[in-house]
Amino acid sequence: MNLRTMILKEIWQRPTPMLTSLTAVTLGVMALVAIQNITLFSEDKINNDMESLGANVLVLPPDVTLQDYYAADLHGRTMPEEFVTRLALAQLPGVENLAPKLCVDAVVDSQTVTLTGILPKNEFQKKASWQGLGMLTNAVGTDRGCCPTAANVDTDNSPQSLASTRTIQTLDESDVILGSDIASQLKVKPGEKLTLLENEFNVLAVLPSTGTVDDSRLFAHLHRVQELSGAGPVVNVIEIMACCEEAAGDLITNLSAELPETRIITIAQVVETQVAVNGLMSRLSWVFFSILLLVGAASIASVMYANVTERRKEIGTLMALGASRGFVTNLFLGKALLLGIAGGLGGYFAGTILAIILGPNLLGIQVSPVPQLFLIGILSATTVALGASYFPARRAAGVDPCLVFNDA
Repeated sequence: MNLRTMILKEIWQRPTPMLTSLTAVTLGVMALVAIQNITLFSEDKINNDMESLGANVLVLPPDVTLQDYYAADLHGRTMPEEFVTRLALAQLPGVENLAPKLCVDAVVDSQTVTLTGILPKNEFQKKASWQGLGMLTNAVGTDRGCCPTAANVDTDNSPQSLASTRTIQTLDESDVILGSDIASQLKVKPGEKLTLLENEFNVLAVLPSTGTVDDSRLFAHLHRVQELSGAGPVVNVIEIMACCEEAAGDLITNLSAELPETRIITIAQVVETQVAVNGLMSRLSWVFFSILLLVGAASIASVMYANVTERRKEIGTLMALGASRGFVTNLFLGKALLLGIAGGLGGYFAGTILAIILGPNLLGIQVSPVPQLFLIGILSATTVALGASYFPARRAAGVDPCLVFNDA
């Protein structure tokens, strides 16, 4: 009978003592894999959201409290449009796009709607004093080389790109763009006419659904909205497309120094909070993993020591028949190796399935298997199992057959 056969027979004949140890090891690997898996994909989602937000820095009037990123311009307070010029001429490193906005109430078919004035990029190009600014004259998405990593700006210059980039290349003063919800409510389509503030507008486009307040808005040229509403040259907010590293770095300080009369908010502040939570989850996963594996190691060691004590006569018989100390040691370590591999495999698959189920249902994150965690789970489980079994195996190998039979 060879070593492998003896190991399998031993596990088959005495499965109960090993199940507790296997369960502890499996739970440890499962906790690590599930939490790490969710954390990794959560971080990816945050990075993608940061890149796809379009504008990731807001310039607001000083007394505004930010309640919602996409509704930050509904506070009713204003600041001079001249602040846009100051920002443009400052040429701050990290600023790629500026998007001033003004929100006013309007009535369409007896229904009150939010009309948002936006300034298309071609308006920046019309001002002679801004002609030398590469940020404003380049096509959307062009990086001026001011950032290690440029923001992910959609290069599509169609009106529909407003939904993702928060900016638009061209918009005539007689045009209006509708969000998906308000277009459905008003039952209008591109090319039709719409009366706003006692003036007729051409429906240029309907934006795709974004799941934000933009779906219920109408967008028109900023200067036209200022003129018709009588608000004058003011805006509610200046949205800034900033390079990702700069948005989380010195840009906020530079903006505050340039416009001390305003309040600067960056979505990176919100992102940093979520990143901190992800970091905490990641660290906790290693804590849970360590605790459960320590429990598993103690359980394995206890089972192995008990097994050595119970089987002293069998071990003595094997050694009397010619089994070497190395053979006996490998017999116990072989069982531990199988236990670790089984616990690592079971923990990886159980943890991955748990993450795939919990990710979308609880956190709205799509999760898929991470091969690196498979290697970590297997190596960790087998290392713990072998480490916990080493001294019991050495004790078994040290059994003296003569003393065993004399005790009998």
